[in-house]
Amino acid sequence: MLKVILTIAIAAVVLMESAFIIQEPEQCLILEFGKPVRIIREPGLYFKYPLAQRAVILDKRVLVADARPAEYITLDKKRLTVDTVSRWKIVEPLQFYQSVKTHSGAVDRLNDVIFGRLRQAIANHNFIEFVREERENIMNRVTKETAELAKENGFGIDVIDVRIKRVDLPEEVQNSVFARMRAERERIAKRYRAEGEERGREIRATAEKEREIISAEAYEKSQALRGEGDAEATGIYAGAYTKDAEFFSFIRHLEVYKRVFGAETTFFMRPDSDLFKYLGSSGGSSKPSPDTSRGATGK
Repeated sequence: MLKVILTIAIAAVVLMESAFIIQEPEQCLILEFGKPVRIIREPGLYFKYPLAQRAVILDKRVLVADARPAEYITLDKKRLTVDTVSRWKIVEPLQFYQSVKTHSGAVDRLNDVIFGRLRQAIANHNFIEFVREERENIMNRVTKETAELAKENGFGIDVIDVRIKRVDLPEEVQNSVFARMRAERERIAKRYRAEGEERGREIRATAEKEREIISAEAYEKSQALRGEGDAEATGIYAGAYTKDAEFFSFIRHLEVYKRVFGAETTFFMRPDSDLFKYLGSSGGSSKPSPDTSRGATGK
């Protein structure tokens, strides 16, 4: 009974060591005593010789290599820090294993190639060209050259593309750049404020001039209207006087009486004053009566 159990246990261990599963996004390289003997690309259940063979599982999916930020120098001697990322996949498992062994080894070798290609490309362009105009063309050229070098060196990978995640200036350069930018913005702001103040003075001067012109025209028009009114009034008075001079004089005296005697004021006048012309007689031509010769009092 013990022999049966031991046999079953040994068979189970051997089966576990020999059987392995390849998932859908995976591929496998079988090594026999360290030498490659078989490549498996399709998913499924497979077997290998225990102890003698080893299965190296590799990914078939598109992989991402995120490089550390590196410093580069442009053609016009400007320093900048570039952070790149690349996408690639394993197409030749045997070459991949023989050249770079593992995923981390492939990332290191690939980033070295990208760094060299990108450094050469940036060194041939000015800072503004790289940042604005030629950035896309440069990265397309770096992608093409990196893919060619990866094939020539037998990495067993296919480089899909290389892209820039971020472009920065070195920290010591950023402070001076920001200071220049701040000074430039302050200079522009001062210029705008000066132009605004000058424009404001022009608007105020124009408004003041227009106000003076309008006031002068209004005063001139009012004086003309007042003169026309005075002339018309004078004509009316003259017409009324020529029709009946005595009646006109009488009306004018009544108006004066109304204004003078209606005020709460005490005043003294000569008895022969022309103001009392129509108070002493009905005709208006006689002299003032003795009763009014002593003075008048208005309440």
